[in-house]
Amino acid sequence: MSIITLSNNTAIDFSAMNNTAGLELTYSESIKVIIIVLISLLVVITVLGNILVMLAFILDKRLRTQSNFFLLNLANCDFLLGAFAIPLYIPYMLTGKWLIGRFLCKLWLVVDYTMCTASAFNVALISYDRFLCVTMAVLYRSLQNRHSQTVLKMLIVWILSFLLYSPAIILWESIVGYSSTPDDLCIAGFHYTWYFLLVASSVGFALPFISISFFNLSIYWNITKRSKKKRKSLAPQPPGEKDNNVRTGDFHIIKLSRDKKVAKSLAILVCIFGICWAPYTFLMSIRAACHGYCIDSYWYDITFWLLWINSAINPLLYPLCHKQFRSAFIKVFIHMCLWKTVQ
Repeated sequence: MSIITLSNNTAIDFSAMNNTAGLELTYSESIKVIIIVLISLLVVITVLGNILVMLAFILDKRLRTQSNFFLLNLANCDFLLGAFAIPLYIPYMLTGKWLIGRFLCKLWLVVDYTMCTASAFNVALISYDRFLCVTMAVLYRSLQNRHSQTVLKMLIVWILSFLLYSPAIILWESIVGYSSTPDDLCIAGFHYTWYFLLVASSVGFALPFISISFFNLSIYWNITKRSKKKRKSLAPQPPGEKDNNVRTGDFHIIKLSRDKKVAKSLAILVCIFGICWAPYTFLMSIRAACHGYCIDSYWYDITFWLLWINSAINPLLYPLCHKQFRSAFIKVFIHMCLWKTVQ
């Protein structure tokens, strides 16, 4: 057991730190093979799934709506996690040591924290967009052709996500005046600073989740109220009024049906997000407050991997919830088959 005393007379047990950072130091060969296979499968699903989303946008112009661009922004986050963050973690997890230098450690932490935070902010942005679509249809239609605003919203997500954790990851040692992490361990300097994690997790998860819940509840109540009005309009009426109401009922029925589909697809995306994110955020703050001694490492492992599994699930949800994505994905597969035939 390695105990290191810092300049502020704080003793840190780095063996415990390794375990509570989600790392196991010893694996049997058979377990290593299983882990490598499972993680490789996760990487392949995440990378290929999100590449498929990007290709769908290239090949099918019908997908290039404001709401779908926000889904594309989410796919970009998930792709970077699958292509960069997860693969670099594999040797670190299997050996318990970071062997590729401090620069790559910092870069890995910046990418991981930024992409995970951007995923949360993108889901909040998608929820806000669907909220406008359902509850403020006239305003929403007027915003559809303002592509500069769409790009601005996407950029704001990336900027805020970077600013939340990355400056602290890069500058923490300079701010506190010492380094408490050995060279073979790659964790953020604030790993056990509970007050920083509490504030950051509140901004990075709690605030988006509250916003998402508000938008979803507003959508639900809006659809419920309109459904009640529709049932009343179907009550027996005089012949003259009935003809006019039928035409105006047909329009509202189509709009209501479309909004119900929007609400359903959003609810699925948000529920998966909550299931994958809430446990990690909750345990991370507790772990920091008790320096990892009150939470078994395997709970940290489970919640940590749930975040990355979410990046693999998201591209699978798009074709399940959106007819446009299903047809676009089919178009991508057709082009791939034709390309192979030509080759």
